[in-house]
Amino acid sequence: MRPLPLLLTAWLAASGAALANEGTAIGGSVENLLAFARERHPEFAAMRHEAAAATARVAPAGALPDPMFGIELRDFATDDNGPYLLPGRVGSTRYTVTQSLPWFGKRDLRREIASAGADEAESRAAATWSELAWQIKQTYAQHYLHGVSLRYGRENLLLLDQLEQIAQARYAGGLVPQQDVIRAQTERTALKSELTMLEGESAQSSARMRSLLGGPPANVVLRPPERLRSLPAPAQLDAAALEARLLERNPRLASDAARIEGAEKSRALTYRNRYPDFNVGLASIQSRSRVTGWDLMFEINIPLQQDSRRAQEREAERMLDAARARKEATLNQLRAELRESLATLGAARRVEELVSASLLPQAELTLQAALAGYETGKVDFATVLDAQRQIRKAKEDLVRARVLQELRRADIERAIGEEL
Repeated sequence: MRPLPLLLTAWLAASGAALANEGTAIGGSVENLLAFARERHPEFAAMRHEAAAATARVAPAGALPDPMFGIELRDFATDDNGPYLLPGRVGSTRYTVTQSLPWFGKRDLRREIASAGADEAESRAAATWSELAWQIKQTYAQHYLHGVSLRYGRENLLLLDQLEQIAQARYAGGLVPQQDVIRAQTERTALKSELTMLEGESAQSSARMRSLLGGPPANVVLRPPERLRSLPAPAQLDAAALEARLLERNPRLASDAARIEGAEKSRALTYRNRYPDFNVGLASIQSRSRVTGWDLMFEINIPLQQDSRRAQEREAERMLDAARARKEATLNQLRAELRESLATLGAARRVEELVSASLLPQAELTLQAALAGYETGKVDFATVLDAQRQIRKAKEDLVRARVLQELRRADIERAIGEEL
């Protein structure tokens, strides 16, 4: 009975080694790539760590400073062996414990400033992810366009092969001039050159995508794009509703709002610095081996440097004004980008409907008629080539309109800060 477990163990080990050699495949859909990047991208991970660090700073910001302990040796004696510095051998020893106390409300303001900083750091992390996700979606759509264009180009190459064969057969029969064969070969060569350029662009998109994914290991295989996302319903593209989501969810606006809150609290703290801080202390006095007295201390700083404080207050006011202006500028830019993306997406959707419903079927019928007419000698070869170019252009226009909608959808999602 023992050989069976041994064989099973060996088979499992061999299977594991084979899988390790094959590597992990990712991609095929933009959702798969986004999930991988969210877990693995180093820049986004760094922003999350910084946000966590900013959150950890909130509690210490409002804490009291550590108390101070002091010792004072009085009336110590000296001889040939040096001074006597033990508490029991000097005239008296004073032990002091002091604690600094800021003016009322300053600790709360410092805590609120740190909390606003934590919110800003979290919003920056969200903005980093939004920007990274946008780049992945854009690159994925471009890569998809390259792949489909290559497929259409290879289909046209097969069609040109067919046209060349027809032209050679008719030329051999003396029905058409040799120029038809030469033109077919020239078209094939030009198309092959375009395909070579598309293959290079596709390889560049793949390399760019690997970089956006955080540089996955070499054994991670990046599958080519297989599909684009389903387009949202027209009801989801209402401009007013999207603008409301932009105001509520955009991470850049959230970061600016947190910066404004921090600036407001900093201004309040600056004005609160007009009031003094305190120091309280308790001291005991030891004479030889016994405590002979106690002292209670109270200190207050005197805020005399009014010019310096007024300058700090003006600085805080201007920083608040700058934060508010920055948020307004960001909002204006995002609104313009949202409206532009919606307009472009709507135009691309109408182009897709026109090409798929009318232009592409007409181009296919034109090509079929041109091929039939050329074989019977009713049309010349230039008409066939024009029909071939027309159907190729119609197919490319269709996929470009679809990709353009995906690109503008990514722009809208970056603006509103979430998926549609």
